[in-house]
Amino acid sequence: MAMKKMNWQDGIWSVEPHSVAEQEGRLIVQAVEGSDYWQKTMYGFQHDNGHALLAGWEKQTAVEVSFEAGSLTELYDQAGIMLWHSQLQWIKAGIEINDGVPHIGAVVTDQYSDWSLSPVPEWAGQIVTIRASRLKDAVILRARTGVHPWRTIRVARFPYESDVQAGPMLCAPTRPGLRVAFTSWVTTAPDTDVHEEPPGE
Repeated sequence: MAMKKMNWQDGIWSVEPHSVAEQEGRLIVQAVEGSDYWQKTMYGFQHDNGHALLAGWEKQTAVEVSFEAGSLTELYDQAGIMLWHSQLQWIKAGIEINDGVPHIGAVVTDQYSDWSLSPVPEWAGQIVTIRASRLKDAVILRARTGVHPWRTIRVARFPYESDVQAGPMLCAPTRPGLRVAFTSWVTTAPDTDVHEEPPGE
């Protein structure tokens, strides 16, 4: 299937960011201080005030979100993609700063959240693309930069057949002033197998 470029206006914000502006095709978004998504596990708190620009996501397509990672510098600064079914069933994946180092990771939530992450210091300052593709009852999450090939981040259960949305996401749990430039939001052909490169690559 042909790649389809999503317009920034196609999505609706789950929670309005501090500011949003379009500049030369990019979407520049400033997060609200204290914004995050998390459900209960270990910390006990529940946060659902992060910023996700969501539009309907058909199962037969993959969705990709690209962004400039250079503005992510402080603890828990994060940007990437949100896959949404409900307030208690969602997945976010992307780059997050942990102990001063960019990490590629995912939070998978079904009533409770879990967090997986891996350091990618060599991705600092790069344009990062996060890809999600559903296969059977799961979603395959991958990531790459302009100079680094696709890396599989996670295979997670995501069995929902309807009421599924996806789109760009950012959060600033610990500080004000985080601004992220999103460069692309597209749908494209889905993965056919976790051990194969995405179609067309």
